[in-house]
Amino acid sequence: MTRITRRAAIGLLAAAGALLALGVVGGDRLREVLRSTTGGGMMGTGMMGSATQADMSSYTKLFDRHTEIRRTVEEVDGGVRTTTESDAPELVAQLQAHVSSMYTHLNQHAEVTCMSSSLPTLFRNSSGYRRDLTFSAKGVVVTETSSDPGLTKAIRAHAQEVSGFVRDGMPAMMRGMMGSPT
Repeated sequence: MTRITRRAAIGLLAAAGALLALGVVGGDRLREVLRSTTGGGMMGTGMMGSATQADMSSYTKLFDRHTEIRRTVEEVDGGVRTTTESDAPELVAQLQAHVSSMYTHLNQHAEVTCMSSSLPTLFRNSSGYRRDLTFSAKGVVVTETSSDPGLTKAIRAHAQEVSGFVRDGMPAMMRGMMGSPT
């Protein structure tokens, strides 16, 4: 009897579309899937929602260089004010483009469905909270607020998820995909 390795078994599950397997396989396998432009990748199966190939490339680059990004989160009435920065000019541009792209998706109700357990709530209620984006020389300052306590909770949860992405990189995203706290 031929024994199948754990990695091979997980690879089969990932190929079959098992989201849980993507979290277990590891960053290299997930990067391959995120970079895929074929119908067999996550975008082709609709698992990423409205995320474009450019979005996916941006996510991967930001995760790859997460140690070069700084982030602070300040709770304000009804939400948060976050500051996300880098000393690398190309990362500053990527951060600014990423947040702008996400806000475009929110404004168009074009949900991005991966990486965050709080994003579905924010997308489905995008008209129920205020977003203010300011570019700085080193990155972005974002203030998000709502008078709805449920949305305030989702706004704050998302801020913590993103902070986990900055702190831990790809493993934090995979934990979020599997429903584990960051």
